[in-house]
Amino acid sequence: MAARLSFPALCVTALAALLTISAPASAQQSLCADCHFANAGGPNPIHLHEWDLSAHGRAGVGCEACHGGNPRTVESFLAHQMIVRGHGLENPVNRRNLPATCGKCHSGPYTEFQSSRHYLLLRNGDPAAPSCSTCHGDVAAYLLSPKGLESECNGCHGRGKKQERAEYAANARYLLQATRDTRALLDSARSLIKRVTDPKMRESLQYDYEQAAVPLQEAAHAGHSFVFDKVEERLGVAMARAEALADRLANLSVRTPSR
Repeated sequence: MAARLSFPALCVTALAALLTISAPASAQQSLCADCHFANAGGPNPIHLHEWDLSAHGRAGVGCEACHGGNPRTVESFLAHQMIVRGHGLENPVNRRNLPATCGKCHSGPYTEFQSSRHYLLLRNGDPAAPSCSTCHGDVAAYLLSPKGLESECNGCHGRGKKQERAEYAANARYLLQATRDTRALLDSARSLIKRVTDPKMRESLQYDYEQAAVPLQEAAHAGHSFVFDKVEERLGVAMARAEALADRLANLSVRTPSR
């Protein structure tokens, strides 16, 4: 692994919203959750509430995106037509099928995951191979913390395990923490850019922000291939650009007389 990157300690809340939810227009009209909230006896209430509080719930990505069915009616028979029940290989939420199901919206991570050793093991039926839900939960659409990711990796690659690779978990934890910190720096910069009154200066700063945000997203996507050198290269570009943007904003603040 290449030399580790340096990044500033940040006194801001790290927002690890690295999942880009793309909600189909039809999902905005989904009545699935409304009906299930109103009528007991449907899905597990915890499952339903986790969805409601998730990025999927906030983006209007309804139950039908993963389970099928008709989201525009509350008539039970019509609503549940075309839903695949059970846990067989034909079910889109079977853990072997989750990458393709999630990949309908999350194409970048899905493309990277298909190039990984994990994906090959998953498709070959290895019960220990990770799927989307391993790191993101069933419906909550969360992202593991750096410490949580390290623990998850050590489940297979820790000392004494069958696939022992002691350095994998530590590297994964480090890179996720660096990604979170870079994201936090950009989030802070974005809020400051909005306060710049000069249109040309604001446009220039926004351009620099976007030039840092793109490789950061590429790094997040590349993490799904588990090729850490690729993640680190993209993250290094994002970090350097984010720090340069922060310097620009700091100098702009210094030059602006206080009122």
